This record gives sequence, structure tokens and C-alpha cells, in this order.
Amino acid sequence: MTGSPSSPNSQPIDRAALDRIIQRAAELQTGEREIGDSLTPEEVLALGKEVGIPTRYLQQAMLEHQTTAAATTQPGLLGRLVGPREVRAHRVVQGSPEDAIAGLLHWMERNELLVIQRQQADWVSWEPLRGMQAAIRRGTAALDTSKPKFMLSRAEVVTAAATPLESGYCHVAMTASLAPTRRDHLVGASVFGSLGLVGSAAIATFTTLGWVAVLPVVLFAPASLGFLRAFRPIGARVQLGLERSLDYLERGGIKPGHERVGQGPGVIELIAGEVRRVLTSGTEPRRQPKDKR
Repeated sequence: MTGSPSSPNSQPIDRAALDRIIQRAAELQTGEREIGDSLTPEEVLALGKEVGIPTRYLQQAMLEHQTTAAATTQPGLLGRLVGPREVRAHRVVQGSPEDAIAGLLHWMERNELLVIQRQQADWVSWEPLRGMQAAIRRGTAALDTSKPKFMLSRAEVVTAAATPLESGYCHVAMTASLAPTRRDHLVGASVFGSLGLVGSAAIATFTTLGWVAVLPVVLFAPASLGFLRAFRPIGARVQLGLERSLDYLERGGIKPGHERVGQGPGVIELIAGEVRRVLTSGTEPRRQPKDKR
């Protein structure tokens, strides 16, 4: 029997309620079947097929679970206090692994200060771009405020791996290593902490006033803590850079092989393009404001 307009069955269901309803319905359906403590990927796919979940979504969920588990395998107080030495991001996008890697190469070449380190058909790694070309691109980015700023330049190595899913889809996992940057912040914090302790010990040998001996520790402690806290925003920015590159793929940045662009400009082309842009902007006539009558 169809409910009346005022009955609970006719009330709209928001997104949060929909997620809870679907999750509960899946629990009820799978609860009718005996499931052991662990399942193989093939058994998960078979179970999903039985309850009506498409294979592509199950593969995506399993890959995301594996990536999330790998990202959280860094226990210890240091990782929680300072921040992780690696940041990760992953996404399921439409296209083949080869086209996904080509799309990331296109994005990194134009929006990040990275250069290819190693490359395979479904895997690629980058390292920071240095030298004259990096200086030119930094200068160009400073003049052009319309382009997004570089976000991955503090990473030691950035890697991307694409795994095929159902026909027409692939899972892209990206990792950025921040080990050297984190080590520098830990060293800086240790130096200031050591200076405070050494200063307190030296003063304590010449005075019996306890509060005077504690002064170096009190003075250097904020600097040491500041070094530790300064690393977390760097990790957050690199994380945002990874997500931004995956957003590009998700928005249609993946192009088939026959639509891929050629190799980017070199140093000479960058210099010539910047000079041409400055000269052109200097010769353009200024528009006169219209008279308001």
C-alpha cells in the first residue's frame, strides 16, 4: 500500500541517511550467509556478485583498502607528533593505466617542479627539478598569478602506479616521500633542544638559583617546538598536491593515445615565451574607460 504524503515512507531521504540505509541493507543481506574470519579477493568478488554489487566497485574498494592500510603502517609517537614521512592519495578514474600515466605526466610537466626519474607503462616516478629551468619556471610562476602554485617541490620522490580495473577504468595510487624534509625539521628541533639543555647545565654549575638554570630550556623550547610544528603544513600541502593531480585526471585529464600532446618546451622555449609575453603585454593598448552619462 502506498503511503500518504504525510507518512514516514514519503519523507525525503538525505545523503547521510541513504548511506546508512544502504550499509544496513548490505549487512542484513550478507548476514544471511556464513562468512569466515578472512576471505580471498576471489571470494569477495563472488560474494559481491551474489548481493548485486558490481565487480568494478568491489575492486575499487579492495584497492583503496590496501592503499589505506599501507599508508597507516607507520606506528610510533614520532609519526603522530611530527607527521608521516610519506603521504599518499588514490583514486579510481576512467581510462587505461597507460593513458592515466600520460595524463599525470602532462599535469606534472606544466604545474609542478618535477622531472621524470623512472618510467614504465603503468608506473612513473619524479624527482624535484633543479637548475636553470627550475629557476625560470619559478620566476614565470611568480609573474603569472593565474596558474596554480607548485605544491610537490618539497617531496624527495613522487611515484604513481596505475592498476587496471574493469574495462575502461583504472586505480591510480600516488605516493610522495618527505623523509629528507622531515629529517631536517627533526635536526633543527634537536639542535635548539640541545642548546637549551647545555645552557641550563652550564648555568647550573655557576649558580644555585634553580629558576635561572631553567631559563635556557624555556627560551629554546619554543624554537624547537616550532621546527616540529612547521613540518605538518608541508605534508598537508604535498597531500593537497597529490589530490589536485588526481582531480585533474578525474575531470577529464586522461586523453587517449592519439590525443596526447607532445613533449613540453625546453629552456630556450621557456625564455623565448616569457620574453614574448612581456613584450606583448607592454605594447597592448590600454582600454579607455567608458564615459558614464
